[in-house]
Amino acid sequence: MEETISLRDLFQVLRKRVWLIILITIISAIISAVISFFVLTPVYQTSTQILVNQAKSEQQLYNAGAVQTNVQLIRTYNDIIKSPAILDKVVEQLKLDGSAKALSGKIQVTSAENSQVAQITVQDTDPKRATKIANTTAAVFQKEVPKIMNIDNVSVLSKADLASSENPVKPQPTLNIIVALVVGLMVGVGISFLLEYLDNTIKTEQDIENILDLPVMGVITNIKDVPKATSVQRSDMNARVQQRGETFGS
Repeated sequence: MEETISLRDLFQVLRKRVWLIILITIISAIISAVISFFVLTPVYQTSTQILVNQAKSEQQLYNAGAVQTNVQLIRTYNDIIKSPAILDKVVEQLKLDGSAKALSGKIQVTSAENSQVAQITVQDTDPKRATKIANTTAAVFQKEVPKIMNIDNVSVLSKADLASSENPVKPQPTLNIIVALVVGLMVGVGISFLLEYLDNTIKTEQDIENILDLPVMGVITNIKDVPKATSVQRSDMNARVQQRGETFGS
């Protein structure tokens, strides 16, 4: 006989172990909050923008082909910015601990499609250091790119500002707690259904019918203990019977 589970049965399982689900959800949120506020180190982010423009003598030849050339040049510049040729000098100027490779992991260079503007974003555990790294990287790149590409067409649009990096971007406690609540809820529900699946005890008449594939002919209810008052009455009756026996015997 194929066993079917109704929606009502599912809700009964959840209702049966609702406190387990709530407990797991709360514990997950607490663990996430503790890790977010007390374990993880805050990470701050700041950014600066550079512009790749054409020389004045070439402005009159500005066309779609020139724009495409600049776009391709931007992509090349993105790779150059994170190269040791630039970052080694940044590490040297700022006297940073670590190598250019380690610094490269903190820097992200992006540019919009068909744009001549590149954005240098830096993430660091110190907001002041992040601001210095962003501005120094842009300045070093602007100085070194003519030597590397023989083109002096880079200018700094906006410098990184310390005020914009005062609030950490990571971790995000609110988001982490919400995610932990959802995950904890899912885990709690999953454990509830798993416990129900592993529980092979017979609880209802329907379980007997499903297992034995036989109809239930009758049900024996639980018989509770006889009340004390009834026991007293029975003992009194026995005493009276004995007294009457003695009377007949005399």
